[in-house]
Amino acid sequence: MFRFDLATTLGREAHGFDPSGGFLDALRQDPVLSQVKLIAEPWDVGPGGYRLGEFPPPFAEWNDAFRDGVRKFWRGDAHSAQDMAERLLGSAGTFDRNGRRSWSSVNFVACHDGFTLADVTAYSEKHNEANGEDNRDGHQENYSDNCGEEGETEDTEIHLRREQRRRNLLTTVFLAQGTPMLLAGDEIGASQQGNNNAYCQDNAISWVDWSAADHVFLGFLRKAIAFRKAHPCLRQSWFLHGGKRQQDGEQDAKWLGLRGGQVNWRDPGLKGFCLVLRQSAEAPAYATDGDVVVLAFNGSDKAVTTRLPAPPEGRVWVRALDTAKPEAQKAVCRDTAQDIPASTIVAFETGELL
Repeated sequence: MFRFDLATTLGREAHGFDPSGGFLDALRQDPVLSQVKLIAEPWDVGPGGYRLGEFPPPFAEWNDAFRDGVRKFWRGDAHSAQDMAERLLGSAGTFDRNGRRSWSSVNFVACHDGFTLADVTAYSEKHNEANGEDNRDGHQENYSDNCGEEGETEDTEIHLRREQRRRNLLTTVFLAQGTPMLLAGDEIGASQQGNNNAYCQDNAISWVDWSAADHVFLGFLRKAIAFRKAHPCLRQSWFLHGGKRQQDGEQDAKWLGLRGGQVNWRDPGLKGFCLVLRQSAEAPAYATDGDVVVLAFNGSDKAVTTRLPAPPEGRVWVRALDTAKPEAQKAVCRDTAQDIPASTIVAFETGELL
């Protein structure tokens, strides 16, 4: 695997960026390099440098639109649920072209540039004074939220709110179509004290303090990763467009309102939805399987009761992942009516009918 920093530079020709430019064309024809997993950071600082979705296959690309869209949704921004839906299906509007696959979108909510995951939930403003540039450096818009108080706090309620937000953000990464990416240290709650441009800090600001690891958060993250690994419908190569599958007539992706019925996509205050996922209708017939999950995303500040669709014949729904209850074990659903707490993701899988 090789990641190209500021990769637009590699495709610049005399007339500007060209996805069929000399270097990119040679790279894809090389007998060795063409077999390597190639990842582009699809921007540079030159004119017209932002080229998200324009790199040729077999490149995958860092998707900063995923980062910003997911942060906005869990922060509660208006119109953010509509964008969140796009990100959950691999940002198909950006990447589904030229034969590209859904893994082309590298999904993340934090990377080495910008806030760490913990700082996304603890700081509403960047604090880069230690960098010696009067806090002028670093990304200006972070779509972060301190959850009630800037920086470190003794307030237990704020701590709980931040922990919940962190679980929501990273769980979204692992439930979305595409390639998930995790910043080292985020799994244990690492902070850079609000510094979003810490490249110049070789000290406690940028170091990962393993002795201060958040083991409860780490344990939950392992569960989220295990859930993704257990369900092929979350790791598809084909994009999902709600097409009907030949084998059973079911849609490969179906949106449901949190309280039932259809989703009102025109509602600027839309705060959540349910997403039913099956194998893509574009997959060849021989690749059929019965994997199905229901994902409930409640971005509102109130609990809601959702009604799950009927499970496949001979199966029952199992409440497998709940960001409001990080240490909860899997539980069989005795009823299709299920409570979804405020600001929570709940993921359902199927189990055997006993």
